[in-house]
Amino acid sequence: MKVNYCSAAEAVKLIKSGDHVYIQGSTSVPEVLCAALAERGSELRDVTLYQAFAVTKGEAPYCRPEFKDSFNVNTFFVANSVRKWIDEGYGSTTPRFLGEVPALFRDGSCPVDVAMINCSLPDENGYVSYGVSGDLAFSAVECAKIVIAQINPHMPYSYGDPVIHISKLAAAVEVDDPLVEVPTAIPTEKEIKIGGYIAELIPDGATLQIGVGGIPNAVVRALSNHKNLGLHTEAMTDGVLPLLEKGIIDNSQKKIYPGQSVASLALGSRQLYDYMDHNKDIVFRDVAWTNDPFIIAQNPKVMSINSCLEIDLTGQICADSIGTKIFSGIGGQHDFVYGSSRSEGGISFLAMLATTNKGLNKIKPVLTPGAGVVTTRFQTHYIVTEYGAVNLRGKSLAERAKLLISVAAPEFREELDRAAAERFGYAYLKLK
Repeated sequence: MKVNYCSAAEAVKLIKSGDHVYIQGSTSVPEVLCAALAERGSELRDVTLYQAFAVTKGEAPYCRPEFKDSFNVNTFFVANSVRKWIDEGYGSTTPRFLGEVPALFRDGSCPVDVAMINCSLPDENGYVSYGVSGDLAFSAVECAKIVIAQINPHMPYSYGDPVIHISKLAAAVEVDDPLVEVPTAIPTEKEIKIGGYIAELIPDGATLQIGVGGIPNAVVRALSNHKNLGLHTEAMTDGVLPLLEKGIIDNSQKKIYPGQSVASLALGSRQLYDYMDHNKDIVFRDVAWTNDPFIIAQNPKVMSINSCLEIDLTGQICADSIGTKIFSGIGGQHDFVYGSSRSEGGISFLAMLATTNKGLNKIKPVLTPGAGVVTTRFQTHYIVTEYGAVNLRGKSLAERAKLLISVAAPEFREELDRAAAERFGYAYLKLK
């Protein structure tokens, strides 16, 4: 078995000017290779760097003004490591449902010359795993002419799509680089209320898709008395560990991968990574597969639980931007909202606190100018705040406005009531 072990500096010499390079995401960013690539910044020109959702130890080392002509950062999700760079106009983001990004690689719309990944130690047959990040990594590696990998003892070995034989690597760099750990978000009192409202509507035997943050963690905390839950999600987090360990999530009612939890990426603590390691009850798949609404819908009672930044009185959801400023990306929200709508007994929940940290209203007459619509008014189902949960399915615009105002912060309801009356006229007024 021929393995091309070398230093990081030698490995990144395989990258040349004009190349298109994929950098693995989640908490699996190959930071040793990224640092080595940045060291070559003065000698490279017009290298396109693709990335998506990622959590790193700091700002990306290639995001420096002197490298503005060396590296073109093109991200499918604005992560913490590149947010400032993009805000300043040096990099850009390509809008796309995360589940559809692999198609851009596969059809050549976004060509991949080199993939840089972070892998586990090889197993007895010489296979290494991409561990916590199957998402875009699987398709990028499939399409890349050259694959460069960190071989990292801290990376858990996960089963499913993100596995490659070490002989297929053009260069392998041995590193001792602990994965970023994402602290478990402790739900606030208001978030616990939201979690309770959602949990009351989730039946036994449901298949869960759970997002990231305090509200999703509040939901899973409130599911401790449920039975026979399943997991088919984009991101696996620490929040689901108690449900897995207690057998509350047993995947017994799922149609797709019954008996196994399915995810595309993971981010959390070392406890989560250790739980995943060589655990055949967990399968990681290409995000084009996990986020395919028609695959999602084959499971029964799919419960899609996601967050948003603001919502207007018709049910339009903004989840990726603050006005014109792109803050993150849409991830799999749309895919799972649609998939749950096609699932027998499925429900999608879009949850948020009713106000910002500064006390500003997040349920608005109209979205902030420039805000992007991630989930359309045609798809919204349950909207949940600390003031309750309302079902918009089958409701007219006037009825939606009435329901949404009922879960807005009380200090803003009079203002919203006037706006709704002006916009929807007698159809709204007669609902009083």
